[in-house]
Amino acid sequence: MSELENIIGYCFKNEAILREALTHKSFAGEHRSVRHNERLEFLGDSILGAFVADYIYRRCPHSEEGVLSKIKSNLVSRHNLYLWAKKLDLGRFLRLGHGELAAGGRQRDSILSNAMEAVIGAVYLDGGYEAVQKVALPWVVTQPLEQDGGDYKSQLQEFIQKRGRNTPQYEVVQTVGPEHNKIFTVEVLLDGKRLALGKGHNKKQAEQDAAHNAYVHLNQKLSGK
Repeated sequence: MSELENIIGYCFKNEAILREALTHKSFAGEHRSVRHNERLEFLGDSILGAFVADYIYRRCPHSEEGVLSKIKSNLVSRHNLYLWAKKLDLGRFLRLGHGELAAGGRQRDSILSNAMEAVIGAVYLDGGYEAVQKVALPWVVTQPLEQDGGDYKSQLQEFIQKRGRNTPQYEVVQTVGPEHNKIFTVEVLLDGKRLALGKGHNKKQAEQDAAHNAYVHLNQKLSGK
């Protein structure tokens, strides 16, 4: 577990809690004495929501309640949590049943996003709210505080065109896996230079992932991080 702890930036006092957070119900079904992560997922969803609400409240002092709610909903959306889990390579550490493994469960959106919430729940139980801040803040600060999320290609294009640059281009650079579970890798290019790579189970999803990665990279570069 030490590798994952290094990745998320938190060392557990009780590693059994982290192990539970990484255990899918399919694995627990094959090992009946093992607890799965759905209770921690429930807890993590609420704790992460509270942290994000506090962060947005402080960062957007002039926004009304309705706007804040939409920004929060976008930031903690299933898709965003999936992207976060993917950046942490969380799927590599999950304990899945044989059927889920065979079906590509380590890359499945719902499993990854749920596991991300479970890990946050585990961090909270083990280290309290301050530990959650330590783990979640590096991710939250990279996220655009916008009401409408998901269309990262549009966000990236708008970001680039505001700075007088050309329209970004997308190219599929790799396709791997069986026909029923292909993984597409797409690169996003600006003036012929690669900005970022993205992956997904179809070309559209991979393009959105690449656009999101490029958007985060350009924002960090602009802020000097």
